[in-house]
Amino acid sequence: MGDTVRWGILATGGIAERFTTDLLTLDGAEVVAVASRTEASAKTFADRFGIPRAYGEWAGLFADEDVDVVYVATPHHAHREAAGLALEAGKAVLCEKALTLNAREAEELVTLSRDRGLFLMEAMWMYCNPLVRRLAELVRDGAVGEVRTVQADFGLQGPFAADHRLRDPAVGGGALLDLGVYPVSFAQLLLGEPDSVQAHALISPEGVDLNTGMLLGWDSGASALLSCSLVADTPLTAAVTGTLGRIEVPRGFFFPERFTLHRDGREPEEFLAGDDPHSFRHEAAEVMRCLRAGATESPLVPLEGSLAVMRTLDAVRERVGVRYPSEVAPTRA
Repeated sequence: MGDTVRWGILATGGIAERFTTDLLTLDGAEVVAVASRTEASAKTFADRFGIPRAYGEWAGLFADEDVDVVYVATPHHAHREAAGLALEAGKAVLCEKALTLNAREAEELVTLSRDRGLFLMEAMWMYCNPLVRRLAELVRDGAVGEVRTVQADFGLQGPFAADHRLRDPAVGGGALLDLGVYPVSFAQLLLGEPDSVQAHALISPEGVDLNTGMLLGWDSGASALLSCSLVADTPLTAAVTGTLGRIEVPRGFFFPERFTLHRDGREPEEFLAGDDPHSFRHEAAEVMRCLRAGATESPLVPLEGSLAVMRTLDAVRERVGVRYPSEVAPTRA
């Protein structure tokens, strides 16, 4: 692949707008096509960003020979289909988190990408954030000793109306896949896949989780206390405590502007972000770096890590009794 990486954008919602805005600030990034369920939506998006081709159905984007990589920004329930069709068409894929509705679908995508020798990455932008990478490096290097506890939360005040996407089980609504994926991914970045999962949730009349608490445990003795909510504006903070110290991340832990390392007998050390920590540029740049290098997955967002997070999210849903309609076997007549 040459210096220029040609992107196709699938879906035209708010996160696609934010991603495309940041993507276009990168040297060597070109957005050549966008697709939506409707031609009008695709055309409006294309006009806004100066994209030359707009498709009112997905097939046009997947068949576009100028597209090197597809960014999938659909709701969760469509990730498996959209990313799968893109891979089958020979396109590299960056797919929004959570990667799919469940681990089974995620495994299908990973198998497909590996069989085709194509790049696939979950859009876990937190993992690509330079300051989060620095935090993980400090933990790996033993700055806090052996990790004993991780705490993280992500909650929104709401309220969200009953017909809102976040309360629709058919599209993977609920707090867990939209918000809970962040604290779970943060904990597993530092500790790997847990050996035990406990959870408790407030369930909406529609059958999705509105407020979920999780306790993850590891055989090492480490634990993670995590939460996500659609009914409470939580602090959005994170903390890692080990046998030799702790790291505290203030509000916005998944795109931090700073964090503080505390160690016994030493002055606190503050680590600051560089330019624009809120940007999606870091994950887009990682995709482009991998594609130029001929890599089929990113070491920053490894596929095995994404699969492990999906297994944890599945376990949480099992504990609290949330199932999506597509997971329920049809009743025989």
